[in-house]
Amino acid sequence: MQVTTAESNNDLFKDKVIGHPAGLFVLFFTEMWERFSYYGMRALLVLFLTSSITGMNPGWGWPRETALAIYGSYTSLAYLTPILGGYIADKIIGYRAAVIVGASLMTLGHLSMAMEFDPIFMYLGLGLLVLGNGFFKPNMTSILSHMYKKHPEKKDGAYTIFYMGVNSGAFLGMLLCGYIGESPDWGWSYGFGLAGIFMFIGMLQFYFTRNIFGNIGVKPEKNEVVVEENESPEEAKRNPFSKFDISIIAIISVVGLLWTINDPLSKITSVNFFNFEVAGLTGSNFAILAALVLFVFILIKRISQYTPVLRDKMIAVIILAFITIFFWASFEQAGGSMTIFAKDYTARVLEGNQKLLFNIANTLITVTPLLIISFVLIKLFSKTFKRFALGNVILATGFLIIWGLVIYMLSAQYKDVKAEVPATWFGIMNSLFIISLAPLVSKLWESKYSPFATIKNGIGMILLGIGFAALAYGSLSIPSGAKTASVSMIWLILAYLFHTLGELFISPVGLSYVSKLVPGRMIAIMFGIWYLAIAIGNKIAGKMGGMIDEITAQYSMKTFFLIFTLVPFALGVFIMLLTPVLKKLMHGVR
Repeated sequence: MQVTTAESNNDLFKDKVIGHPAGLFVLFFTEMWERFSYYGMRALLVLFLTSSITGMNPGWGWPRETALAIYGSYTSLAYLTPILGGYIADKIIGYRAAVIVGASLMTLGHLSMAMEFDPIFMYLGLGLLVLGNGFFKPNMTSILSHMYKKHPEKKDGAYTIFYMGVNSGAFLGMLLCGYIGESPDWGWSYGFGLAGIFMFIGMLQFYFTRNIFGNIGVKPEKNEVVVEENESPEEAKRNPFSKFDISIIAIISVVGLLWTINDPLSKITSVNFFNFEVAGLTGSNFAILAALVLFVFILIKRISQYTPVLRDKMIAVIILAFITIFFWASFEQAGGSMTIFAKDYTARVLEGNQKLLFNIANTLITVTPLLIISFVLIKLFSKTFKRFALGNVILATGFLIIWGLVIYMLSAQYKDVKAEVPATWFGIMNSLFIISLAPLVSKLWESKYSPFATIKNGIGMILLGIGFAALAYGSLSIPSGAKTASVSMIWLILAYLFHTLGELFISPVGLSYVSKLVPGRMIAIMFGIWYLAIAIGNKIAGKMGGMIDEITAQYSMKTFFLIFTLVPFALGVFIMLLTPVLKKLMHGVR
């Protein structure tokens, strides 16, 4: 087996945009288009499934619990497949090819969903999106990690800027796909189709600009092992997966996949993969508990085989990932129960001065971020246009389409006598606050005042809880079991503000810590494990969100949101108390 030394990437820092390599912003815009498509579709999915089968813009008329079951399974699977996608990229095709394959599959998935009149195309589209995301997601962050291998002090800032790109796409996707999809003049098919168009643009832009990354992400050489500066060749070759390990992982994967699919499938049809009982447990609960026990076993077995320092660092990653599960279980209510709250429990019809103020505010919050992103685009052009003209032209074309759609949307809203704020509009608050606050937080992480990982996580969880406390307070006037209400929209806006602050303290920083704590040869797989934690959180989010009717009928809407207030608060305090332990496990990594 050949052992080579990891190549220095200092030359990538020669052409800088806002203090970072131009390649960072190629990733920024590629990820932006992918998130445009993902969040644009996500904003519509639950609304489409629960909308009445009659009316000017009919949906499928599903119960909330069933819609949130398929939402939770889809978002969960979208974070599970990166484990496989990361492995295939690491061992076979390389990061760049994986990104292109993933983007192509997702383009087909969105276009399939545009044919929403046939359930087969809807389910096929969701399946293609899940597979495509598996190839795309871990390998974008892997490329970014390798770019900053020699500049760890800039990683937190780079990941936060990258996260700004993620949320720029989410902002535009929810805004435009949401507006087009909810509009009776257009409809759900056009909203789903628009997501596919911009995914295609993102794929082309990345393909024609891929050489900006030098040798990063090319097809890996057979039997090559990359050695980090702080890692011996013996460590690099240590702990290969045995046949027993692979068998256990295969069993866990099959059971977990069947369990995730079975949740919505058993509600939509009469098919149930786990139609049995074991020791008083339903087949579904027994299966997932068995898979969990096997997962803990294989995790302990694998970690115990590493050298002490690397073992400690991997334990630190697992602790942070555990907190991440509960963060996303709460945060992802945004696409489920909070979307339902926006649609059915929030006063969204505005007239007179209220409509005028909304139109002005909506124009400012739409145009201002787009101007900022366009400025970044121009800065990127100035550094890369000569070498990558076609990729830049494709990128510019996408932005011209975006500007055209924004102008169309705003002009239509000004013409209306009264404004009904789309339910999807509230989702853009998260992205808007990310775009506004990410640069400030990025600077904090690069300063001497940057707190330790556990403090960041703890504060993030507490901020998340405060956001749900705002919703709980706003829900005080909603009677038990009510299906509709007219609560002020200020509570949703406040919730998204605090959720965004919590996200900035946890999500991008978590990715950065994973990349710092494990060797480069394990980056894609460890990102996959990190996304596994997010997948579990997303599925829990769907399950908990689906209980909104049951909890509000038996107790109240306030009680429903109080659950998501108290759990993050308690976990936030707990993780901060673990600071001394985590410092020891990280062995000086900050």
